[in-house]
Amino acid sequence: MAQITSLYVYKVVSQASPGVETRDLIRGLGLPVDGPIDPGQMVSSSEYYDFFAELIDRDPSGLSLPLKIGAAMRSDEYGAFGLAWKSAPTLRGSFKRAERYGHVLGSAETYSLEESALGFFFNLEKAGDGSPGMLLSNEASMSAVVTISNEVCSSSFTPLAIYFRHAPRGDTSVYESHFGCPVHFESGRDAVLVSKESIDTPNKLGDESIARFFDRHLEQQLNSLKGDIDLQQQVRHAVGNVLSEGVPKLSRIASELKIGTRTLQRRLSEQGYSFQSVVDMAQKDLAQRLLRETDYSLAEVAFLTGFAEQSGFTRAFKRWAGQTPRSYRLSAR
Repeated sequence: MAQITSLYVYKVVSQASPGVETRDLIRGLGLPVDGPIDPGQMVSSSEYYDFFAELIDRDPSGLSLPLKIGAAMRSDEYGAFGLAWKSAPTLRGSFKRAERYGHVLGSAETYSLEESALGFFFNLEKAGDGSPGMLLSNEASMSAVVTISNEVCSSSFTPLAIYFRHAPRGDTSVYESHFGCPVHFESGRDAVLVSKESIDTPNKLGDESIARFFDRHLEQQLNSLKGDIDLQQQVRHAVGNVLSEGVPKLSRIASELKIGTRTLQRRLSEQGYSFQSVVDMAQKDLAQRLLRETDYSLAEVAFLTGFAEQSGFTRAFKRWAGQTPRSYRLSAR
């Protein structure tokens, strides 16, 4: 089952409006009401999303609450992960460590850094079914990324733009005022867009030797979690290898991974994924790489990513990335 650090639970309730009851919500997650806070203690992502949605329903400042929660985060609160983020030599180093070690904070969130003509997209992929609580969590996550980036960066950090897959929950000026930049909804991604100048700005306390120390510690933590985290990635890789032959059946991928079909389906579900969602991710990954790195025609890219027709590929790509394949290729170059 996909999990999220209990640190987020306590940060959420700490920002609730005065008078809003939260103790029962914390107990419902099996956590002690008054801590102690341990980033290594996890809760299931589905229970966390339900908890988040219930609190927003209770709180009169529900629109801005996820943004306030993210703004309250500090890198030190993330344990070794936060110290690695802070001690990375540059902001790029911080983002790359989140890409590498983000799963020590839970298996539900995966970060990636993607270069484009616009700048660098720091993308968030989150396991879940798109429930209201998951969307609220995405808003808090993007706010936290901006907050701890500004905390560690040696110059004032403001993103070029923020992107959300979901529609706005209210007045969009609330979001733009909070982030200090344009905020795009129904965009096909959850991401912070960072300028090429900001990405290589030195961090205030950046120190390569200290960063390497925390890297070694995080590698050990990551290795202890590998079994469950790697399954989704293994399936994604196996699907990507055969997409040029068409979208593979679940049974074929299960056979290649030497796992029973029902077992594979169950283990993916426990982590918050369906086989189809992993196929989508594999198709998106391959399509974006082919569009960035090759001169294949759009029809050829469609075929190589498992689509029988270019029109179907174009519709799917717009759903994944919020733009057409042609626009993506032009912006990436």
